Amino acid sequence: MLQLNVKNETSRLRAVILGTATSNGPTPLEHEAYDPKSLEHIKAGTYPVEPDMVKEMDALAKVFDKYDVKVYRPEIIKDYNQIFSRDIGFVIEDIFIKANILPDRERELDAIQYVIDQIDPKKVVRPPDEVHIEGGDVMPWNDHIFIGTYKGSDYKDFITARTNMQGVNYIKELFPNKIVKEFDLVKSRIEPRDNALHLDCCFQPVGEDKGVIYKSGFREEADYLYLVDLFGMDNLFHIDREEMYNMTSNFFSIDKDVVVVERNFTRLKNWLLERGFTVEEVPYAEIAKQEGLLRCSTLPLIRD
Repeated sequence: MLQLNVKNETSRLRAVILGTATSNGPTPLEHEAYDPKSLEHIKAGTYPVEPDMVKEMDALAKVFDKYDVKVYRPEIIKDYNQIFSRDIGFVIEDIFIKANILPDRERELDAIQYVIDQIDPKKVVRPPDEVHIEGGDVMPWNDHIFIGTYKGSDYKDFITARTNMQGVNYIKELFPNKIVKEFDLVKSRIEPRDNALHLDCCFQPVGEDKGVIYKSGFREEADYLYLVDLFGMDNLFHIDREEMYNMTSNFFSIDKDVVVVERNFTRLKNWLLERGFTVEEVPYAEIAKQEGLLRCSTLPLIRD
């Protein structure tokens, strides 16, 4: 049996589900794009190709191997995008929560069923249909759970709005002893530079008391100030609009002092190095074209 344990984003990682780019299928048509960044690359003819993405994910798998992390991969579904395992489920404490994802993506959950079968069934939950929640919006942080959402009355018109207030309330009921804090995120169907698809597109903690943040990703300044107050301004690395577009806040922590970043994120890398972190660099720029990066393609199961 897998003994799940995830209390935060940065404790030593022991087991993770890493998505796969194998048999990823043809480039989607414009109307099939789930987000504005993918659409931008479909239109430009620069949408990533399978061999490049497989190579990038293999590079990440090698880093996990270096740190003795147990890695599970989804079963391969022919011609199907299975890169972003974070969307389909997430772990808080010792509970595996299946996400209510876009209906087209339900088969992605079937492909990790062999992992879910190794978890005590009493520890696996599935929210009711009206609850929308994806793992990219959910961040356990010790006594807190941070959740990205969209509070606009036009929620249902946005395919980029993935977590609703019913999702926030569901987590509050599931973890009554936690401080569940939601953040109202900026969404756009057409401009990827103004679309915080998930919370990890504009904020992520790192180390024990630091974070990477994009102020303009929050619809309400009060939400941004909540994080400034909690972490302290000196502990936050602020990214700009272009860095947000490139997914700079979407790194992944293997330990409190070990961080995997995309190799082009020089400014972030230097900031981390100056503060004593070990930085593992991987190429992930092709995968980033689908508006997802390192955190999006990983689903941690066990941390210390």
